[in-house]
Amino acid sequence: MIPAISTTTFLYIDPGTGSMLFSILIGAAATLFFLGKAAWIKLKVLFTAKKGGVSTTADSNYKKYVIYNEGLQYWNTFKPVCDEFEKRGIELTYYTSAQNDPCFEMDYKFVKPEFIGEGNLAFVKLNMLSAGFVLMTTPGLQVYQLKRSKRVAHYSHVLHMPNDATTYRLFGLDYFDSVLLTGDYQKEDIQTLEKQRGIKAKELITVGCSYLDVYKENIAKIPEEENHPFTVLVSPSWGDVGILKKFGERLLDPLAATGWRIIIRPHPQSKKSEAEMLARLEARYKENSNIVWDYERQNIYSLKKADIMISDFSGIIFDYTFLCDKPVLYINDGMDLRPYDAYDLGDKKLWQYSSLEKFGKKLDEKDFNNIKEVIQNMSDSKELADARKTAKAQAWMYEGQAGKRIVDFMLQTCL
Repeated sequence: MIPAISTTTFLYIDPGTGSMLFSILIGAAATLFFLGKAAWIKLKVLFTAKKGGVSTTADSNYKKYVIYNEGLQYWNTFKPVCDEFEKRGIELTYYTSAQNDPCFEMDYKFVKPEFIGEGNLAFVKLNMLSAGFVLMTTPGLQVYQLKRSKRVAHYSHVLHMPNDATTYRLFGLDYFDSVLLTGDYQKEDIQTLEKQRGIKAKELITVGCSYLDVYKENIAKIPEEENHPFTVLVSPSWGDVGILKKFGERLLDPLAATGWRIIIRPHPQSKKSEAEMLARLEARYKENSNIVWDYERQNIYSLKKADIMISDFSGIIFDYTFLCDKPVLYINDGMDLRPYDAYDLGDKKLWQYSSLEKFGKKLDEKDFNNIKEVIQNMSDSKELADARKTAKAQAWMYEGQAGKRIVDFMLQTCL
């Protein structure tokens, strides 16, 4: 007798895949909801349109001034702007993708914060926005999921870094109406790309660097350490050419052996994209009491403690140089510019590289084993100090005035 064979088939989905599928379903449902809402608004506009324009009923969601903050790390870029709107008693709509955005904790009366979700959920809302002026740090408008709404009069991008504006991914700034710069030097490369690509010229307004204005105030409030130990700050970028991934133990072993305090501050993206590498390195140095890992949201505490910084092409080099005026060692292992706007500039050297060569000292891998002697012999010359001062003057103009100048431009543009 042939035994009965069960024809029941069981499909196994591992927990990780199941969680991903669940997230996709939730995201799709939310997107469909907002798309349906957008379609309903369009129908209202269609049926309530009047000769000479659209009725106010159809555009009841209109906001005159809007900020969109894509993440917690950009709050300090927008805080001086929010403070200035509040000071002037002018209403500002503040959309954020950070549930714990500090804006919610501020005692604002005129600044209205609202959490609009993350990623595609936020973009769906922004894509059907009705507004006079929209300010954001998010690049790639009209390139990726974030699209220009036909009911927004002006889109403006504010730079959240004092280095080259062409280090965004390709076409990152092309479809904005204006770009707010930290220094005049950033204009030339943007204008070169506009002519090269045959796109509409943007308004390029130099306003200063709002987050550095905030950092300057906050870092001055941090008390000096008693019995301060000599401190080296290792603060890399992330990815294949980031110094933690590229060199890892080859750099950190000799640094740990110096006995100095070594603060390692990985790039925020490393926690997401390079978690395995970080876990390996943390385990390797868990017995080294002089190794400190810094994952704090704000970098100013480590900047204040450091006597010297070691980095690669990370923008934190300029934060440290401009705020602390101390020496920098950099490891230049080459950055593949092909995915970035800067690649289309041809052989022109980026400002951030030419400046760093003047105010920093290059560290080669062959020097790693003698790194204590290299650092001890590195004198902070007048030449280096003057180069730091020159770079700061070029890249951080209108120090302390960014919030006021940004709001002035917003009000003049959207009367």
